Amino acid sequence: MGTAVGGGRAVPRYVQIADEIIQQIRAGVLKPGDLVPSESELVERYGVSGGTIRKAMVEVRASGLVDTRHGKGSIVKDRPPVRLRSSDRFRASHRRGGKAAYLAESAQSGATAKVSVLYIGPMEAPEDIAERLDVPAGTQVLARRRLYFRNGVPVETATSYLPWDVVKDIPELFAENPGPGGIYARLEDDGHTFTEFVETLTARPAAKAEASELALSPGAPVVHLLRNAVTEAGRVVEVCDTLMAADQFVFEYRIPAAD
Repeated sequence: MGTAVGGGRAVPRYVQIADEIIQQIRAGVLKPGDLVPSESELVERYGVSGGTIRKAMVEVRASGLVDTRHGKGSIVKDRPPVRLRSSDRFRASHRRGGKAAYLAESAQSGATAKVSVLYIGPMEAPEDIAERLDVPAGTQVLARRRLYFRNGVPVETATSYLPWDVVKDIPELFAENPGPGGIYARLEDDGHTFTEFVETLTARPAAKAEASELALSPGAPVVHLLRNAVTEAGRVVEVCDTLMAADQFVFEYRIPAAD
């Protein structure tokens, strides 16, 4: 039988099977490091064709919960999520304590964090970044590109774009390690006091190169986050362009209800 009817809609059988496997992973029935049953085992278990199972596994891989390795099959990932608390992750107290936002987030979740710096140097501002920085497209800015790891697994890439006139006299921002509290602490040391961070999030499938960089299955979901760091003077002194493995992050927002 190819479909089942539920709630007035026909649900394809491969979707039902994929959902069941995904729920088994999330419930811990299939644990990190476990192999997902083989195609032949799933054919026997569900009484469907190999084609149906292959379509189901496409959905399972797209969930980002498994790694598929040639000759080994699909293995459940050991990648519990980091919880992002937007109401406090950029608190000045974290920076005063010497922790940049990602390190603070990882510490809260009990994870081991590592940051690999891929590039630091001048770059022409892309059009969308230039618009956020309120400079003409192609204006020289400082770019800092990083790859973030959680428990040894790449989970996020981020590129910070900073106006050249702001950073040219802050030598720490050209160093691989900008010092305790990260680049926001160095900007504040130079008199750029922050009033807010404005974030825009978009969910989409990973492009091929992005999936490779983050060790994801092709087409796995990612979250594209753009953040403006705004000072008391009303100036955006950094735009951070971030790509995150969607299965690694939980976004939790505290929204005041009072005026």
